Formats: sequence, C-alpha cells, structure tokens
Amino acid sequence: MSDERPAGAPAPLVTAAAVTAVEGLLLLALAVLEIASLTGGRLTMGLTTSLFFAAFGALLVACGWLITHGHTWARGPILLAQLIALGLAWNLRGGETTIISVALGIVALVVIAGMLHPQTIEAINRQDA
Repeated sequence: MSDERPAGAPAPLVTAAAVTAVEGLLLLALAVLEIASLTGGRLTMGLTTSLFFAAFGALLVACGWLITHGHTWARGPILLAQLIALGLAWNLRGGETTIISVALGIVALVVIAGMLHPQTIEAINRQDA
C-alpha cells in the first residue's frame, strides 16, 4: 500500500482534510437539491440558499485539498466551519433531530481534533517556516 500524501502531511491532517472535503460535497449536494425543489413562491430564497450552500461547499472542498498541499491558510476556514457545525449541532439537539445533532457534532470534533493534533501543528509550522 503506497502513501499518496505529500511529504509532511500527517495522518490526522489528511483525515481532517478528507472529512472536510466530504462535508463540502454534501453541501454541494444540498445546493442541487435546493435548486430542484424551487417553487415560484420562494424563488429568491431558494436561489440564495442554493448559492450559499454551493459557495460554502466549494470552499470546504478546496480547503480540504489545499491544506494537504501546503496552503496553511486553509486551516482557518476549516476550523471556522467546524465551530459553526458544533453550534448547529447544539441547536438541533433534542427530539427528532437528535441523531443529526450527534452525527454533526462527532464529525466536527473529529475534524477539530485532526486539525489541532500535535503532528498537524508540527507539519503546518514546518510549511510556514
């Protein structure tokens, strides 16, 4: 099994980046679903929501790829997205959305742990130097 990661990209960083990219792909899928469900009564809201999901999803996919290829600035948007996800998970707790809340919270914590892992910090500091 060959290691396809660039030199210096530790496993926690690659894991966090991959999960972030998957989050971005899911947001892109939500953008498509939102466009597919447009109605005349909510055309403006549907289009702006779709645009937001598409832009945010594309940003996450790009940041997930860029962080593993030496662009350390991408760490900020990744961490910010996870903090937003934790807030959303907190708001979704209770009732029928509890499972979504738990899943969202776990995913966000996994990415945060990967981005703040000592090996990741060391790799980012090497790239910045």
